[in-house]
Formats: sequence, structure tokens, C-alpha cells
Amino acid sequence: MKVLVTGVRGQLGFDVVNELTARGIEALGVDIDEMDITDARSVDRVIKEENPDAVIHCAAYTAVDAAEENEDLCRKVNVEGTRNIVRVCKELDIKMIYISTDYVFSGDGERPWEPEDECHPQSVYGQTKYEGELAVESALQKYFIVRIAWVFGVNGKNFIKTMLNLAKDHDTIRVVNDQFGSPTYTYDLAKLLADMVQTEKYGIYHATNEGVCSWYEFACEIFRQAEASVKVIPVTTAEYAAKAKRPCNSRMSKEKLTKNGFEKLPSWQDALKRFLNVLKEEGSRPL
Repeated sequence: MKVLVTGVRGQLGFDVVNELTARGIEALGVDIDEMDITDARSVDRVIKEENPDAVIHCAAYTAVDAAEENEDLCRKVNVEGTRNIVRVCKELDIKMIYISTDYVFSGDGERPWEPEDECHPQSVYGQTKYEGELAVESALQKYFIVRIAWVFGVNGKNFIKTMLNLAKDHDTIRVVNDQFGSPTYTYDLAKLLADMVQTEKYGIYHATNEGVCSWYEFACEIFRQAEASVKVIPVTTAEYAAKAKRPCNSRMSKEKLTKNGFEKLPSWQDALKRFLNVLKEEGSRPL
């Protein structure tokens, strides 16, 4: 089997290529230099030349606040870029995994979101990712849409690295305590995607590590496990005042994974422990 992975220089794409390769699956990782997804001709040329059995589309514009002021660019990457890939996947009749987000939901209530729930994105980023989903659903039959949240991995910036960096020169850190969700370790997620791409169990799935916390609780656990002496002060979303609206409820049901024979990801606390160990082992890697 041969799989083309977009966004290889990002957190998830990096781990997906490594996981596929470790399993003996031929993996071709591309990023903007190798295949600019916003350029239809580039996408058409690269995918047809490589002729993969599947595409795992990890590349995206994910700067949530910046998207509010750069809507055209965000839409070009997340919507037009996805459509370009969808078009070739349809022509070649190959599988596609599209990585989506909790931001497609309104973020209201406390009930975990089901894969089939209606989407009501509240930000430019969320809207463009939802439009990407629609592009996939409307054109393909062999597709997986996998919604993830609160992502962290070794190869890139994330909340954990930000907290550890802040702890170097801050005794006190303010963190939002009224947004709830589940952290997602890209190393664990990559294993699931590698399992998934080898099946025909198509559809929409949610995939995060198990357990729910607030960002404040996540930060507290990061510092506890990292043995960092930092005081964490809980604040409200309103106090934090970000440009883009964040979903307060990012809880997502993962029961569909089990029903279709896939394994759920380990607990987020366990994932955090393993991630911190990797950072220690690779001490030369910049945070």
C-alpha cells in the first residue's frame, strides 16, 4: 500500500508518515514545497505521478486567531486546497482521510458531540474546516472525516510546549478554565489513522485521547508531571479575550470508533506522560 500524506512538516503529518513507515507501508510526505495544495495543477501533477492508494490530508491553516483577519488565505488553504485534493482522489478513485476539528461545532452545552450532530462553526477557522468536510462528503464515497481537538506532538508548537516555555520565566500563569475538551497526542492518533486507512469503514469519526479536562486542568497536570513550580490561575474565556470565539464544549463522543472495530486512544494523562518523556529524551529539540 502507498499513502500520500500532506502537511508532513506539521505535528500530525510528521507522526503519520513515521507510523506508516514503521509498519512497512510506503508513505510519501509532502508539504508546500513539494505540493502546494492551493495550486490545483500542483496537486493534480503530484498525486497522479505518485498514484497512491490513499491520501491522508493533514495540511491546514490552523492559526485560529489570525484566521479572523486572514479569511481569504484561510479559506484558500482549508477549502480550496481540500477541493483540489478531493478532485484528484475522485478521478483516481482512491481513499481520502480528511482531518477536521472540534471547531465545526457551536461549542454550546455539555453533552459530548456525536459525529452526526449538526455543525455550527463560530469562527473563520471552524467554518473553513467545515466547508472542507462538505467538499469531501459531497464528492467522494471512499472517505474518512476524522475530527480531532487540542493537538500536541513533538514536531511543532503546541499548548504543552508553550506552558513549559512560560514556566521558565514566569511564576504565575493564567489559563482558561471554562473550555472543556480532550487533548490529542499525534503519536497515538497516527496509529489510529494507519489502522483506518487500511480499511473500508468509511464515515465521520471523532478521535482524541480519552478523558475530559479544562485548559486550566491540562496546564496543572503538565506542571505536576513536569515537576515545575508554577502557580496556575484559572480565568474565564471572557477574561482571556481572544480574537476568535473558542468552543466552550469540545467534548466529543468516540463510541463510533469502538463500534467499527477501532481502538480508542489512551488517556490524555498517559499520553502527556509519554510526550514529556520524549521531550526529555530529545532534549536538543527546541520547544
